[in-house]
Amino acid sequence: MNSESGGERNSMEIASPSQENDQSKNFRTLTLLYSNYFWSRFSNSPFIGKLSSFCRQFGRARSRRQKLCLPLPLPSKSVHSSLILTEASRIYDVLEDVFEHILSNMHNVQKNLQYWQAKAEGSNAQKAYFMMFERGPRALIGETVEFVRNFISEDSSFQTLCHSASGFISDRVSVLDSIRCALAVFLSQVYMAIDKQGEDLVADPQKALPPLLITINGLFSNLENSIAQLHNSLSQIDSFAGENNSYELVFNRMTEVQSQWTDDEIRGAINIIYQNLQKLDSYLSLIIARHRKPRKMTRYWIWYTCGAVGLSVCSLWIVRHSRLVGSPDIDDWICEAKESTITFWTEHVEQPANGQNFPKNATDLELLQIVMERYEKEMVHPLKSAFGGELPRAMLIQVQKLKLDIETAMLELNQILKANEINFAILAALPAFALFLLSIMLVRSWVTQDKGAEGRGRLARRQRRLLIVEIEKKIMRYQSCMELGQAQDGQYSFGLVLYTLDRLYRAVERHAKMTGEWSCLRQDIIDLAKPDLQTTHKLTITSRMERVYECLLPSLK
Repeated sequence: MNSESGGERNSMEIASPSQENDQSKNFRTLTLLYSNYFWSRFSNSPFIGKLSSFCRQFGRARSRRQKLCLPLPLPSKSVHSSLILTEASRIYDVLEDVFEHILSNMHNVQKNLQYWQAKAEGSNAQKAYFMMFERGPRALIGETVEFVRNFISEDSSFQTLCHSASGFISDRVSVLDSIRCALAVFLSQVYMAIDKQGEDLVADPQKALPPLLITINGLFSNLENSIAQLHNSLSQIDSFAGENNSYELVFNRMTEVQSQWTDDEIRGAINIIYQNLQKLDSYLSLIIARHRKPRKMTRYWIWYTCGAVGLSVCSLWIVRHSRLVGSPDIDDWICEAKESTITFWTEHVEQPANGQNFPKNATDLELLQIVMERYEKEMVHPLKSAFGGELPRAMLIQVQKLKLDIETAMLELNQILKANEINFAILAALPAFALFLLSIMLVRSWVTQDKGAEGRGRLARRQRRLLIVEIEKKIMRYQSCMELGQAQDGQYSFGLVLYTLDRLYRAVERHAKMTGEWSCLRQDIIDLAKPDLQTTHKLTITSRMERVYECLLPSLK
């Protein structure tokens, strides 16, 4: 009995870690389910719905002038420009919010995707360096242990590390590219639907709203199916979906109305769209947080650690030589620096400015005057004075006087050089001052962060011109997809066109308004977003944009 009970205890002790893992997973699942349940009940309550509706209306009235996203494909004589918030005009605000949410999510995905694509193009050594040194200290310890373990068991530990890094990066590129594709298709479908019903929305909004809302509801369903396929693929390449199968993206559905829609039904449909946008943002935030690029603090944690250690050492050295520990070293150094500065100012600034000269020998001057008077008398009778007088001696004294004058001139020149010594010191300090200004500019640019294409300077101009190049490439790709009958790829390409146009729209608005070119440039961007405009006309517009508008011209060297 004792052996049997001991075996049972051993089996229970052995099975306890797996049971704890199962219990922790079940606890997380239950927590997630209950949180979703309470959130759905909380968000679907009538009071919260009315409060969120009021907040959106009030926020719309304040932020209407601050919209920076690509305009909707609506005629200029639309109710959209009106400030009256009627039930019929709310659809324009909803469509703007849909565009703003999708474009914001696409931009977040694009930033992370570009980072992983750049890492995928690097060499094996760069990928291995990233896996070990750019993912934080915990990753460094884990990868080091794994590297040593592979090195002991195998001979190709470096190749194993490179293969792991390539798989790590390619998984993130695949997931983010799939999300971008789904969002781009959804964006292009919504844009084309608005473009087709734009005239009807202006002429009779009450009649045109129901078909458009039903269309958007169907597009949300298509987006849900695309995200579901991505969710299923994540379970194969990533453990994220396998641990969170209970949290899937399920949009709310609109109830079909056979008769004419009332204001309450329109308001309910609009609230469903906002709820779907909130669900989409929450789901994408989880996916992107799992596959986002490492933070700057994580990527450069080694340099920050070295800087912190160096700062700590300097602080400790300062404390050891300060009054805090009873050392007078810092006070003595301050006094010596003060005395040196005062001495330099007195000898090289005040004395040259006051014109002080070196002291003269008054006795020698008096003798020189006597000799000169005697020399003038002797020159009255030169022949007599040459043989019987003191003329040769006076001439020798005159030569000596000339030598003295030369030495005096040299002393004056030396005095002039000393008087301008401060100027020479300033000239010598100019390179150090320029280096100091350069360091200030670098620190300022690091603190304020680069605004990319929206900033100023040659780099920003270059990025804006590269945006036009990307627009041209995507327009050509969209045209080729439509000619080959590839509707899905064509919608994806057109969605990327809209995203790039939105980035260009945001980048040039402030600069074009300063030069008075905004109205024309804005209309050109809107024309490029028209799906029915011929490709030749669009390429003509992009060529004109690069040649005419000042904010898109190449920088002058």
